[in-house]
Amino acid sequence: MRLKSMITLVGVFILLSTSISMAQSNEDKVVNRYLKKMEKKHAQKLTWISGTFSFNRINRHNNYNDFANYESNNFPSASISWLNDAKIFGLELGIVFNNRFAWSLNGEYWLKLGQDLSGSYYYNPIAASIENPKSDINVFGFSTGLQYYFYNHPKKTGELNKLALRFGGSVGFYQVNWNLWSQYANLNLATNTSTGNNTTFKDNAPGFTVNIGSDYPIKLYKLVLGFDISYLYLNFNNVAWYNSLQQEVVATYNGTPDSRVDLNFSGVTAKMELKRFFSW
Repeated sequence: MRLKSMITLVGVFILLSTSISMAQSNEDKVVNRYLKKMEKKHAQKLTWISGTFSFNRINRHNNYNDFANYESNNFPSASISWLNDAKIFGLELGIVFNNRFAWSLNGEYWLKLGQDLSGSYYYNPIAASIENPKSDINVFGFSTGLQYYFYNHPKKTGELNKLALRFGGSVGFYQVNWNLWSQYANLNLATNTSTGNNTTFKDNAPGFTVNIGSDYPIKLYKLVLGFDISYLYLNFNNVAWYNSLQQEVVATYNGTPDSRVDLNFSGVTAKMELKRFFSW
């Protein structure tokens, strides 16, 4: 009888021990699964913010420069300058979503292009003098792009210890506003007659960029100096304004419909940026 009781007690003890062990094992699995989910949920993300300055060497052969040559002949005592270079300021936000791939969003503002003349100048088309003739061009836009770090990509900790190299591309949407002196003899494409009451010529267009660049830590407040060489394709091919009859009014470089002025800003661009990575 004692032997049976002892065997029974040992069996119950083994059963309880096994149950407790299995419960503990299941509990450990649940805890580990939860910790893995939390670790994944709180995985470090790498982002950056940067201020940028770009210098666009505009292609010399463009309609505006033809326009400048033509209109300079109409000012006996003045000349209209060519479009040569564009200076661009920007703000960029980005995130490294893979060890080597990054996505960015950039806003751009171009410093005024064109020329303002101060004083009184004789203008041949109206056989009279005009005051302070101007040709002001303003451009702004937004772009988004992808970068691939092919050498020494930044770490998820936000640290960059040596030179990193990358290449990529972007696509953007840009707006241009062009203000000319009010006496400019523009061309009404609907009636083929001129009008002397100008307003702002406008257009919008997509822009495309391909680039190769580098990031280098300067060891000052964890700042990084970036430098890019790229080619920007940006051509405004429908620059115009519309009169009260919704007739298209354009600028030309010799007074004919075939010589309407497209504002082409494509060119090789150099960009510098001061960048700060953030890990969170």
